[in-house]
Amino acid sequence: MERKLNADGFTADFRVADGKLYPLSDDNKARGYAPEEVTIVDFYRFEGESNPDDMSILYAIQTADGVKGTISTAYGTYGDTDVDSFLKTVEDLGKDLDKSHK
Repeated sequence: MERKLNADGFTADFRVADGKLYPLSDDNKARGYAPEEVTIVDFYRFEGESNPDDMSILYAIQTADGVKGTISTAYGTYGDTDVDSFLKTVEDLGKDLDKSHK
């Protein structure tokens, strides 16, 4: 999955802090991206081999200025609340999934 996303240009790694999305490797984007500047392009769920409750989710993200990358979190009760809250806000703003990259 990671190779396919990288081949499609999703090469940045993101993190969420203080309600904004930040590329890990880009110090020039110190202000971060607000939810309205982000689109969830796709997402993938992965289940743990030994325990089906151990699930994670990988989001393919694109920002308004064209930065493409991924962010992951545990799925469900073990998820990162900052990441989950940010991505829920993105979804609530009416950002539809765009799978044209596939």
